[in-house]
Amino acid sequence: MGAITVITSGKGGVGKSTTCVGLGAALAQRGRRVLLVDCDAGLRCLDQMLGLGEEVVFDISDIVAGNCEPIRAIYPSRTIPGMFLLPAPTKEENSIRPALMKQLMPILARYYDHVLLDCPAGIGRGFASAAAAADRALVVATADPVCVRDCDKVRQSLLRAGVNSQRLIINRFSYSGFFKMDCYHDLDSVIDSAGIRLIAIIPEDAQVAAAAAQAVPFPQKSSGAKALSRLAARLEGEHVPLASLKKL
Repeated sequence: MGAITVITSGKGGVGKSTTCVGLGAALAQRGRRVLLVDCDAGLRCLDQMLGLGEEVVFDISDIVAGNCEPIRAIYPSRTIPGMFLLPAPTKEENSIRPALMKQLMPILARYYDHVLLDCPAGIGRGFASAAAAADRALVVATADPVCVRDCDKVRQSLLRAGVNSQRLIINRFSYSGFFKMDCYHDLDSVIDSAGIRLIAIIPEDAQVAAAAAQAVPFPQKSSGAKALSRLAARLEGEHVPLASLKKL
């Protein structure tokens, strides 16, 4: 059965969904079958980011309601073999309760190497549903004090949900911008404040942002795509050193 990983953040706008898509693509390029599950009922975006917006007929709520078989609500990526999407409902009132998510995800995980749950920002109802189904968590943050403070709240909420395996992704990182901000002495201070062990630093990358907006694959030679590839390797247990911060 595939690992079920929730990708979450305390604050919106940190690039969580972009990270989810990029990580899913990096894992698929390693030959894995990857299912992305959009858990943001009412505000879903993964279908647009994958260029599948016009194709979606059924979503996760249709599976739970018995309106369709699971396979009819799961859509293969047009451009990345091995990557699939299960969309969120278009209406928030159709969000899936935590107990049902906890039952459904292990069933789907039998057919994939990885299930990535794109969790809505914050620690509300959508977070509770996604966290209930997860084996482990990736907490995405930028290196600013508000976002880092929210990481600690997410960490505690994940622990209460029984998700003890947590790792921190510092996203949209700029070496020069970090020290200009003058909020932390170094990255160790960020990690200590978040209270979560670091797994990856993803640099600010205009090419990745543009690709996500245009629903095309991330340029493989871009700094962001390379960092996501290293993250995929670490997630599968490989020992991959962090890149030099000055190069990010």
